[in-house]
Amino acid sequence: MSITVLLLFTLSVAEAPPPKEAIILLHGLCRTHSSMNKMEGRLKEAGFVVVNVDYPSRTASIEALSDAAIGPALENPTLKDCPKIHFVTHSMGGMLVRSYYARHEHGRLGRVVMLGPPNRGSEVVDSLKSWSLFQKLNGPAGGEMGTDAESTPNRLGPVHFECGVIAGDRSINWINSLGMINGKDDGKVSVENTRVEGMKEHLVVHTTHTFMMRNNTVIEATICFLKNGTFKSGN
Repeated sequence: MSITVLLLFTLSVAEAPPPKEAIILLHGLCRTHSSMNKMEGRLKEAGFVVVNVDYPSRTASIEALSDAAIGPALENPTLKDCPKIHFVTHSMGGMLVRSYYARHEHGRLGRVVMLGPPNRGSEVVDSLKSWSLFQKLNGPAGGEMGTDAESTPNRLGPVHFECGVIAGDRSINWINSLGMINGKDDGKVSVENTRVEGMKEHLVVHTTHTFMMRNNTVIEATICFLKNGTFKSGN
């Protein structure tokens, strides 16, 4: 190999950018991947490889959905060279991550940001899960997210990964907030019930459950946690 070729090869290797870290997005119950589109765009602008997963949230249990959604996403060829794979989830999407990693090796798992997760269940489910209309609209997984000790969120136990939780404290659903949920809430989940044992940080933002994944403050805090392990900018 000539000196010129060797020099060009050395410069090419030296200038090669490091592999990007990846993020898997998981939407909530009765939503689609399009609800995470704004978050997806901003995360790509921040330098991440992003896989925005669509899954049929009303068709199966949380455990079955987690395997069907997360397993294939982790095998996505665009993530092959990514050293770390993070997650950003909305609502029930966080329960899929908790369920999956309670039963599988962490592998390249990095940080997880959960938006409005019913980590201790939702009182709305307590009140409505026996209704046939609720069951039809929300499917098997929807009925699993009550606040009793045997509900899926409360049986999953502590998280053993680096987790940040963002809760909303604004509601546009006054029937739920005034009649079913105790304390401050986002219209679906109380602020207190978003907490999970083992989480690293908890942040409350003045936003609603329905639109929090599109809230600029939420998006900026999410990016900060994914990059630095904290919601606090400047650290």
